[in-house]
Amino acid sequence: MEINAVFAERFKSARLMNGFSLQDLADALDGKLSRQALHRYEKGEVIPDSEKINLLSKALKVSADYFFRSTKVELGEVEFRKLSKMPIKEASIIKEKTKEYLSRYLELEEILGLANKFENHLKDFEVVTSFAQVNKAAKLLREKWGLGNGPIFNIVELLEDKNIKVVKLDVDEDFDGLQTFVNETIPVVAYNLKKANKPDRIRFSLLHELAHLLLKFGNVTEKQKETLCHQFAGAMLLPEETIKAEIGEHRNKLSTLELANIKKQYGVSMQAIVMRAKDCGIINEHYTKQFFFLIKQLGWKVDEPYDYMGVEESNRFEQLLFRALIEDQISMSKAASLNNQSLADFKKQHQMVF
Repeated sequence: MEINAVFAERFKSARLMNGFSLQDLADALDGKLSRQALHRYEKGEVIPDSEKINLLSKALKVSADYFFRSTKVELGEVEFRKLSKMPIKEASIIKEKTKEYLSRYLELEEILGLANKFENHLKDFEVVTSFAQVNKAAKLLREKWGLGNGPIFNIVELLEDKNIKVVKLDVDEDFDGLQTFVNETIPVVAYNLKKANKPDRIRFSLLHELAHLLLKFGNVTEKQKETLCHQFAGAMLLPEETIKAEIGEHRNKLSTLELANIKKQYGVSMQAIVMRAKDCGIINEHYTKQFFFLIKQLGWKVDEPYDYMGVEESNRFEQLLFRALIEDQISMSKAASLNNQSLADFKKQHQMVF
């Protein structure tokens, strides 16, 4: 792709990522560049000089070399949860922020010569239409990933270790997560940074998106598909043998403290534990409805009274960045750019390391 086309594509992506129209951007630049000039940049007719590029990079919150990064990032079909609520503008912001992060991540991997080989252990799994099938699929995946039946301590790190890119986005509250394939082969799941204060919710959302990513669904409604993905997430977090060992095979009711202890150990919400118990036949539908009526009355639906204190984070990108820098495969300025920081900010943040 010629340099004008690269600049034009990256410029438009940065504009959409910030939710700007061309006029919005011209206004943000205090009239230093006209809407007409910006339009010409976006059409690839002109590449601005370095002074104007610096103005644009500050207004669009990207590094100057962002506009010339040619790493290919093509999103496949993107499925959002709660998409019906989401305005087109917000959906564009989410997509472009995802692409921007992945362009830096993939470029770093290219520099280091790392492969992006992902093995989908469920690629030959049967077409899914029932709870029994998602339960079976989750059990198979845990076996293939060598997880046993115990707690998974860091879902983000686990997915990254399996070559699934995890993107955290600071976007609209309505957004829970998305999943897609990049460049047709690289799996991606994303979650909302605004919900990072509830790590149990992040864990569940990521595994829900993983179900969308890996499973093939049969003739089911969208609502049924969402339920099946919820059930897959529950089965990944709490295998059937595990939940039955924790609370028994049949129960008439469950105590709040029992649920709190399981939540603290396994990183799954009290509500999801109850749904999992119902799906596994431990409690009945009637008690489940009573429980959810009670938590609504107590105001626990959003904020449960007990917290999971685990950490959902991966430092893989940062580790690769430091590796490339210390091995002289990239310069300090390139490292700053890949970290989407100015050189001064990067040096200040990491002065004790370098």
